Amino acid sequence: MTTVTPVITIDGPSASGKGTLSALVANALGWTMLDSGALYRLVALGAIKTGVDVENQQELVQLASDLDVQFLVVSGETRIMLSGEDVTAQIRTESCGNMASKVAAIPEVRQALLQRQRAFRLPPGLLADGRDMGTVVFPDAILKIFLTASAEERAKRRHKQLKEQGIDVSLGDLFGEIAERDKRDSSRSSAPLKAAADAVMLDTTHITAEEAAKQIIELYQQRIHS
Repeated sequence: MTTVTPVITIDGPSASGKGTLSALVANALGWTMLDSGALYRLVALGAIKTGVDVENQQELVQLASDLDVQFLVVSGETRIMLSGEDVTAQIRTESCGNMASKVAAIPEVRQALLQRQRAFRLPPGLLADGRDMGTVVFPDAILKIFLTASAEERAKRRHKQLKEQGIDVSLGDLFGEIAERDKRDSSRSSAPLKAAADAVMLDTTHITAEEAAKQIIELYQQRIHS
């Protein structure tokens, strides 16, 4: 009998804490993880580095098809490796994030990355985070989480994160960019940001990542023992 590798998906808007939460849960369960947003950021980074315009769909699809990426959890933090190089910091800039949101709205790019994302489904299990993990990429996931937090709280979190990295950015500008990205991600024609019909809604505005991770693990344990 073939046993299907279990998947937990965590979808949600920008800066809702998906990455931190995914690393905590994946580490606790001993699972592999997929930061799908990083894939789009990697395509965006490649486009920025090579001067490819966001309108050049053919070149963007080629960049998406050629990605050689690994996700490693080191000391509880996710490191993104591209062709063996740690590009975690490079893809976390706001300019790369904004470009990634535009790239992710292109259906051909999403299709090019679909099978690549599904290939991360390896034993003993996969923790996948993004914006359409539960609705499009892994519709048969054993547990689907839709993460939410107020735009104000998300802007504060991103501001703190960037300050710790030595990046000076206006809180007001971050709030505006997050609101704009929310609108773009939820209104795009291809795989818009929305909760799966069977997703569990989890608001992290007033709880820590550790508390949220504990809730997700408890929900997973309930699913496998029910």
